[in-house]
Amino acid sequence: MRIVVIGGSGLIGSRVVGLLTEAGHEAVSRSRSTGVDLLSGRGLPEALAGADVVVDLTKPPAFDDTSPAFFRATMGHLLAAAGSAGVGHAVILSIVGADQVPGLAYYRSKVLQEDLLKAGPVPYSIVRSTQFFEFIDTVLSWTSDEHTVRLPPTLLQPVAGDEVARVVAGVVVGAPLNGTIDLAGPEVFPLDELGRITLDARGDRRAVVTDEDAGLYAAAKGHALVAGRGAVIAATTYRDWLARRPH
Repeated sequence: MRIVVIGGSGLIGSRVVGLLTEAGHEAVSRSRSTGVDLLSGRGLPEALAGADVVVDLTKPPAFDDTSPAFFRATMGHLLAAAGSAGVGHAVILSIVGADQVPGLAYYRSKVLQEDLLKAGPVPYSIVRSTQFFEFIDTVLSWTSDEHTVRLPPTLLQPVAGDEVARVVAGVVVGAPLNGTIDLAGPEVFPLDELGRITLDARGDRRAVVTDEDAGLYAAAKGHALVAGRGAVIAATTYRDWLARRPH
């Protein structure tokens, strides 16, 4: 099977390419550095020639009000090129609960991306994941200074990037779902508690201050970002993952 992974050099993409290659598939990573620009469409027809599956793991330059325009353009180019090339399956990675947080432009843009894919000419699969363990440090950095980290008590169910890659790779080689599956980690944490666990594991003595208005995740309420019934639940716990990470 020939699989083109656009955005295949990133955290999840590089692992997906590796897993598919190990399984004996012809998995190739394509991005602007290899002459494929999804935003303009440059290089897409050549990249998708002979492909059985295309996986879109690209991200916009900014997670703000410009992101809907990014996904409208990139999905338009991808679907047109994939349809013309006869690609039989298109896969994207989205966000659990994206449709439950309309106050965030980036989450609205991911819903737009999903809707464009569903309405397009190519059989598809959507994998919705919760936040990656690997991104928690970045989340903490948004609202931190040298003394404190301010975090809302928003409920999150984070998951290891390796397990996201495994699920995506499994979906890629299967029949198109023409639907969505959700993936989450095994535990639910308030984000402020997750911050304390992270800092403690790092030996970081800063205090976590609970602040319901702090940062991007303050816009998510209740169980919006927690996986619902029927989700795939990964095995790796956050504390086990932290224990294996260099500090």
